[in-house]
Formats: sequence, structure tokens, C-alpha cells
Amino acid sequence: MSKKWLLFGLIIMSFGCNSNSVEKPKNLIEKDKMVAILYDISLLEAIKNQNINGGITSEMGFDYIYKKYKIDSVQFSKSNKYYASDIDEYKKMFEKVKEKLSEETLKIDADRNKNRQDVPSNPNSTLNSDTPQVQ
Repeated sequence: MSKKWLLFGLIIMSFGCNSNSVEKPKNLIEKDKMVAILYDISLLEAIKNQNINGGITSEMGFDYIYKKYKIDSVQFSKSNKYYASDIDEYKKMFEKVKEKLSEETLKIDADRNKNRQDVPSNPNSTLNSDTPQVQ
């Protein structure tokens, strides 16, 4: 009897340890497009959390994503579940999102610094150059 339980346990473990137990959806969103979607979602979440321009709801954000990428909620959900089932690959996708966010942050900072340099200084200013300036 114990050999049957051992065999049963080994069979269950072999199915449970399958690296990608989620079936690949027929209309799987390609990986690069999914990375772009995850990037946009992260931006929309930042807007929502910062209440920029009056804020947005999650529903508004996802409606925007579905229209922009011509997908629906089911396709997104199934594709996201499929990619998330392989944690190492999913982590790589989020690393790409993080890289893109960092690149955009650097561009914005460079533009901001360039705009500061383009503004002529006021020779009549009483502010000392060591004094922090509020903008």
C-alpha cells in the first residue's frame, strides 16, 4: 500500500513541478508587445497614484491599454497569466520595463537640465549661487 502512495506522490510532484503548467493561449500577446503594455500600465499607475491631471481610475487606464494595443481583457489576462507562470522569464520582462523607465527618466532629466541652462540668469538677482532655488 505504501508503494502506491509513494508512486502517486511522485506522479503528483512531477506534474506540480512542471516549469510552465499554464497552457499557451491561442491569441498570446507577443513578448515585446506585452513588455510595452506592462510599461504603459506602470506609467498609468504612476499617474493614478500621483493624481496627475485629476487622476485616473484603473478602469480608465485599462480601457486605454485595450484600445491602444487592440486587445481585450481576456486576451491580456490569459497572456499575463501565461508569462507569469515562468517567473524567470516574467522577471526578465519587468527588467526591460524598468530599463525603459530609467531611459525615459534620464531623457526627462536631460531636457529639464537643458531648459534650465537656456534661461538667462538675472544679473540683478540678490540670490547667492549657494542658495537653493525653489522652482
